[in-house]
Amino acid sequence: MTRILAHHDLIALLDPNACIEALHDGFIRSDAVAVPGQRIRTDLPFPGTATALIPGLLPGIDAYTVKVNAKFPGARPALRGVICLHSGQDGELLALLDSATITAWRTGLAAALGTHVLAAAGPEEGAVLGVIGAGAQAELMVLGLRRLRRVGGLVVHDIDPARAASFAARHGGHSVGSAAEVAARADIVLLATWSRTPLLRLADTRPGQHITSLGVDEPGKQELTGEVLKAALLAVDDRPLAAAMGVLAAAGLPAEAAQATLGEILRGEHPGRTDPGQRTVYGPVGLPWQDLALAWLAYQEAERRGLGVEVDLLGPPPGSVSPGDD
Repeated sequence: MTRILAHHDLIALLDPNACIEALHDGFIRSDAVAVPGQRIRTDLPFPGTATALIPGLLPGIDAYTVKVNAKFPGARPALRGVICLHSGQDGELLALLDSATITAWRTGLAAALGTHVLAAAGPEEGAVLGVIGAGAQAELMVLGLRRLRRVGGLVVHDIDPARAASFAARHGGHSVGSAAEVAARADIVLLATWSRTPLLRLADTRPGQHITSLGVDEPGKQELTGEVLKAALLAVDDRPLAAAMGVLAAAGLPAEAAQATLGEILRGEHPGRTDPGQRTVYGPVGLPWQDLALAWLAYQEAERRGLGVEVDLLGPPPGSVSPGDD
């Protein structure tokens, strides 16, 4: 049987704290997987792109994921697709999960984790948080970061002023008119946009500031200039991917320009931020094992609680008679 988990099922099943813990553990252990994950992306003869992430693997989980996404910037939601969760024993399709929900949660919460690890401690009352791009992933970044550290004020900018105002109202902040104004007011800046031109230059930033650039997950996207990346301690989730389609590719920089990965910092192989006056940037692309980490949590909880719809994709049609039944 295959369990189908829709958006509303996943919202009921996923717990932010458990997801952050699973992602933290995954960053530490994922390098031990012998089969590297692949991210495959192609243009389409339509106003969007297709992306597949295979296989999602983690030590200790006897299953893997295959994710297929359609990304159409003009659509709402802009990302639609499915995550297939397969048994590692025999390939049985254990579950089909809405990928938009899993992707937003794993991307936003992993970005919150990376932000927390790299950003300076901040004042007692909490750092001012800035958001550029008030979409679903920004929602999860703010939610996750508030689980990890004290946050003070919140400033938001989006190309849709109404969406920025709504986001600010939900999270107790206020909206501003430009990305540069966000950077001028915030100690920690989170970008999650579809931008193909840089939104922040070095002159827009300041020493001690942390920036997480989440929107650069495929070729052609760019949120920060190369000067910002060069002036900062730059960490990524995967150097080759960042150089092929992430923040390094956007700025024309080689894989070696990333001083660390988040996994290296969490394993103690790199010190991360060493000076409160240091600029830091986290520029993830998104990795297949992250899909597995959250899909496995959701599937196990769905099995325990009996949520979702079970279907037999290989079974006979309703009302049919199998040989020998009569």
